[in-house]
Amino acid sequence: MQIIDAFGMQCPKPLVLAKKQIDGGVRELAVQVDNETACKNLTRLGGKTGLAVSIDEIEGGWLVSFSEGDGSAPVSDGGPVAAAGAAVSAPAACSTGGGCGYAVFVSRDTVGDGEGALGRNLMKMALYTLSEAGDPPASLLFMNAGVKLVAGEEPQVVESVQALAEQGTEVLVCGTCLDFYGLKDSLGAGEVSNMYDILERMREAAKVITL
Repeated sequence: MQIIDAFGMQCPKPLVLAKKQIDGGVRELAVQVDNETACKNLTRLGGKTGLAVSIDEIEGGWLVSFSEGDGSAPVSDGGPVAAAGAAVSAPAACSTGGGCGYAVFVSRDTVGDGEGALGRNLMKMALYTLSEAGDPPASLLFMNAGVKLVAGEEPQVVESVQALAEQGTEVLVCGTCLDFYGLKDSLGAGEVSNMYDILERMREAAKVITL
């Protein structure tokens, strides 16, 4: 089995290194990582590529192993990332060359550059409107200060995002950004993700709306 030493690497680098090997035909692979975000992102990669994933604690971090399977191998019981072992279904592939659906990219916690209180209220209204419009985006993507919206103390925003998720919207939240703001434990909606997957959703979408 090939082993990638990704200690000290922040996502998405461990993910990119693993994906290169898998895309090249490698089916037995292990990645050494020292952060939970990398564990979760690598687990999602297994679900997307049809490989079984297991996670074992090792000195200084975790060993994420890929093998032939159905993408739903149980994760070893040993550590705070054990919940990441649940099977992950990949979004449906686009059937046309022009992309599918639309994505909404949120990189801030306000709309516009004016008065902060007004901007936050406008963002709250925008997300609520999306949840009620009957045409949900394929992806809702949060980065930078935008992650505060789904990991803050504003219940209406979280409710709107949860409503979109229930309608089929994939909600991805930048893990590096959550770490930066110290908000990972406060995430109220969506799943922790990475730069690679967020950019992939933008690339796959027919159009991207930035709030």
